[in-house]
Formats: sequence, C-alpha cells, structure tokens
Amino acid sequence: MITHGNSIEILCGSANRPLAEAVARELKIPLSDAEVGKFSDGEISITLPQTVRGKDIFIIQSTSTPVNDNLMELLIIIDACKRASAGRITAVMPYFGYARQDRKARPRDPITAKLVADILAAAGADRVMTMDLHAAQIQGFFDIPVDHLYGAPLLAKYFKKKMDEDWVVVSPDVGSVGRARNFAARVGASIAIIDKRRPKANVMEVMNIVGDIKGKTCLMVDDMIDTAGTICNGAQALVDNGAKEVYACCTHGVLSGPALDRLNASPIKEVVVLDTIEMPDSVKNNPKFKILSVAKTVAKAITAVYSDSSLSAIYED
Repeated sequence: MITHGNSIEILCGSANRPLAEAVARELKIPLSDAEVGKFSDGEISITLPQTVRGKDIFIIQSTSTPVNDNLMELLIIIDACKRASAGRITAVMPYFGYARQDRKARPRDPITAKLVADILAAAGADRVMTMDLHAAQIQGFFDIPVDHLYGAPLLAKYFKKKMDEDWVVVSPDVGSVGRARNFAARVGASIAIIDKRRPKANVMEVMNIVGDIKGKTCLMVDDMIDTAGTICNGAQALVDNGAKEVYACCTHGVLSGPALDRLNASPIKEVVVLDTIEMPDSVKNNPKFKILSVAKTVAKAITAVYSDSSLSAIYED
C-alpha cells in the first residue's frame, strides 16, 4: 500500500454530488468526473476518464437511499482507482449506512456495520472519513484508519445565536444522553431526558421527562432522523409537559417513509439538518427545515489528511 499520493483528486458518485461540488470549491480544485452508468439488468458501470496514477484520491459518497446502489457505486469506484494505481484512496462517507446494525441485539443477528467495514477495506480503501457514526465504537470495526468528524460544532454554532437561559437540550431517548450532554456543554444549556417505556405488551408507551422543561424552549438533539417517530412523539410529550417551544436538530436527515408528514404535523418549530445526505426539494423548500453545509468541515479534514496535520485543529475557530 502506498501511504500518500502526490496530489489531491476529488471524485464522487451519484449519492450527493452537490456536497462534493461544494467541497471541491472550498479546496479550490476541480471535481473530477466518475462516469456512473447502469447496464440494462441494473449492474453499475463506472468509468474514470482521467488518470489517477499516484494521486491522493478522496471519493465523496454517502451510503444513503438507495443504500445498496450507493454502496456498490463507492466500492466499484474504489476498485477502479486501485487498479489504476492511485497513490492512496480515502472513502469520504459523510453518512455511513448500516451503522445501526452494530451489535447482535438478538440471536443470529448479523453485525452489518462490521461487514461493510470489511468490504470497504477489501475493495481497496486505504482509509475512511465519516461523520457522526451512530455508535463511535464502529471505528474499531475497521482495520484501516478512520477519521471521525463531528456535526455538533456546526449545529451548536447555529443554535447558540438563538439561545438564552430559557433553553434546554433534550435527549429524545436514553441511548442519546451522551450526545445531548456533550451538545449542552457546547452551548452552555441544561439537559433533560425523555425516558420512554412500554409497561407491558400491547400497552401504549409512557413517556417520562427527566429534567426541568416547563416554560422553556427545548432543543432535541440526535445523530439522525429516520422515520421521525421518536423525535415527533418526544416533541409532543415535551409540549404536553409544559415546554414553550420545541426545536430539533440532527446530523443525518434520513427522512424515510412517513418522516416528512410526521415532522410537518408535529409541534416542532424548526428542524435543522446537515447536508451529509442530499435533501429532496420537498425539504429544501420547506420553511420548517434549515439545512447547514458540512462542506467546509470536510474540506478542512481532507486538507489535514493530505498534509499529515492535526484533524482536531479543524474545529478551532
């Protein structure tokens, strides 16, 4: 394995081209084309029109919907670069799909996050760059270096301008307490926790609020919003227990199935997401949503990796 290339080359698949273009603009280098096509039976075809020999390749591709197509695109682009003698290949995955399958919750469950990590390395990736993994320990599933970026600084910077002493950061469930606690420390706010439980089978969930939220503005913080059931039910519980207003934010706006309808009907005043996943027009044009770009953070991280400098320094204003 060559551990360094002689110049940077930015490639992308079809998952999130706007983000790749924004990163390339931040780096002031052109975005190289990876021609993505399909055979009539659905097989993915990749062509690299330009040479990548000896270069430091960064492939920007989130494994968002359609997850399997985007994952295969990434793997095939990696393979094409490896066989074209790239100097070093970094898979830049702002959103790492299959991250929720990170343990055996039941007998005979797969650990798909580990499987994807192994496949990326087998395809020829020399390192992976990603943002806000569902569980930080997934970094240990890889036998290659992982650069784990954080979306919280961007979200905290946005909300800190709005906040006063009446704000409280809320964890939507017990599993997200650590994330909410770290976010609250960044913005200097207090913390509350939604504890949801089902007393017995076929009995509706009971939601208990741990912390003082009465008459306060609540900010629910999570790593992703998928079908939005947890975040919307939590928002309603906060309002029912006396919260003045409810905001929500996350790094990854997966927004699958009924998510958009649920969020529109919920008491949440504003939903802030990062552009690790390309948002459809129904979200971009929705006044309830605010989309913040991670392009500058990703560009700084790419520069740090290429120049062998500190990655933690990119968060220092």
